[in-house]
Amino acid sequence: MSTLTWIVIASLLGGVLSISFAAILALNARISWLSLLVSYAIGALLGAAFLNTLPEALEHSDNPVQVSMTVLFGILAFFILEKLVLWRHCHLENCEAHDPSHGHALEASSSHHHQHDHGRSGMMVIVGDTFHNFVDGILIAAAFMVDVQLGIITSIAIIAHEIPQEAGDFIILLNSGYTRRKAFLLNLLSSFATLVGGVLAYFTLHNMNFLIQPLLAIATASMIYVAMSDLIPGLHKRPEIHATIQQVTLILLGIASIWIIGNVFSHA
Repeated sequence: MSTLTWIVIASLLGGVLSISFAAILALNARISWLSLLVSYAIGALLGAAFLNTLPEALEHSDNPVQVSMTVLFGILAFFILEKLVLWRHCHLENCEAHDPSHGHALEASSSHHHQHDHGRSGMMVIVGDTFHNFVDGILIAAAFMVDVQLGIITSIAIIAHEIPQEAGDFIILLNSGYTRRKAFLLNLLSSFATLVGGVLAYFTLHNMNFLIQPLLAIATASMIYVAMSDLIPGLHKRPEIHATIQQVTLILLGIASIWIIGNVFSHA
């Protein structure tokens, strides 16, 4: 298959899979499943970042310090971007209510907390998620243009963390007054931004190959930031020893699966 075909398939399949699993989780309010997925997603993100995208970025650069600086400033940029989004949310209603990564949205749903806000927070979620998906598409395209193996691993890591995030978004839409059908369709429509970002990046990067290396560094920063800032804090809400063992096991499983996939494709 051509590189463009891989990008299109990964973008479409990733969006459909993440939205479908997220809807199942959200509609059934499977908070325990969400917690398991978050732990696995952390491992997948960190594994993809440190075992694949970062080594590839370093390999494509003559200046390792420059790569490290790009990752560092990328993490800072994602922090600032998230602060701006949270600041906007705080002007709508309680900030803690908009924490999909940590499962607050599912908890609100399970306690029948349906204080509709006439769709305001729901629309904010869709706009933010569309931009996020667009950026994911660019990162997927950059990875595939380096190597099919790297593209597949990057796509898996992105899908893994999209499922719990989309589940939280789905519940926020329901709590904002949207019907289940409309919430699903809006999330599905938002996921197509991944395809748009991927296809645009494919044609753009063909003429600007020098952007691939910094994009790999930014992809690394994105995965590290999401895992460490958005997902891991939610796990601290369950400090019990059995929960900790379960979390560590699933994180290691996520890392191991990325390592195994990488080795399988490298010997294929």
